[in-house]
Amino acid sequence: MKLLVTGGAGYIGSVVTALLLDAGHQVTVLDDLSTGHRDAVPAGAAFVEARIHDVAGVLDPSYEAVLHFAAKSLVGESVARPELYWENNVVGSLALLDAMRAHEVRRLVFSSTAATYGEPAVMPITEDTPPRPTNPYGMTKLTIDMAISAECAAHGLGAFSLRYFNVAGAHRPSGQWFGERHDPETHLIPNLLKVATGEQPEAKLFGSDYPTRDGTCVRDYIHVTDLADAHIRALTRISPGVHDICNLGSGEGFTVREVLDAVRAVTGHPIPAADHPRRPGDPPTLIASAARARAVLGWTPTRDITQMAADAWAFAQTPRQSR
Repeated sequence: MKLLVTGGAGYIGSVVTALLLDAGHQVTVLDDLSTGHRDAVPAGAAFVEARIHDVAGVLDPSYEAVLHFAAKSLVGESVARPELYWENNVVGSLALLDAMRAHEVRRLVFSSTAATYGEPAVMPITEDTPPRPTNPYGMTKLTIDMAISAECAAHGLGAFSLRYFNVAGAHRPSGQWFGERHDPETHLIPNLLKVATGEQPEAKLFGSDYPTRDGTCVRDYIHVTDLADAHIRALTRISPGVHDICNLGSGEGFTVREVLDAVRAVTGHPIPAADHPRRPGDPPTLIASAARARAVLGWTPTRDITQMAADAWAFAQTPRQSR
């Protein structure tokens, strides 16, 4: 199958691209490298450096499907610069939908997010939980989901939106590691590992007085390889005119201190940590129901938090030129 992966030089997009190549697909990666890395594009994939807005010049009728990861994704930045997120995420995605319609490419897998739900009071979060995003990042992703639904109803597009919770770990299909390289880094495990590698003196734990089992936030974590597998499964289950939405989570959660303990165990480093006040907008618990993903995709995550920490640690220790 000939496929276009937008944002394929980023963390999740590169892992999905690697799995697609391993499955025998022909893949072109489109990425503007504003947050991605050229050396993260797996060998064997064609590469086009371009913005998502210019996708009409890359796509053609020979492509059978698109997997769409190209987006700005920092919550804090989206609050400070909402115009950047509306222009990049929404306007860019509308350009993609226009190009797909013009070239009659009728299958799409979209990288959505749990941020579309905001801060629901009832756990676990299901696909029927009313979406109430609390920041422009989540708002833009929900807007794209709505645009996809309309495109499916009006023009026969078949699509899956996969709403992620916390993604972690790294992937090594054949010698090269694919992992997180964000700047700034906002995810917990990579920041804990920066203490183990000496890049930071101590970890910061935001909030120690939540109504949870140890006072720190509870979050649902998924290994990036398991996440990528869900995209491959979605690609084969698309129905014309149907927009399916699936949460990708484990159905259980880990506290910040439990994640810290897992990272300490795999690194052998004490990783000193200091308590800091809660960050505004951080709910005590966010856990996804995985029931629909099991039923629709036949998908169940298989790698635990220790494996996520161990793979992320292996990636963090790998020289950049060998990644």
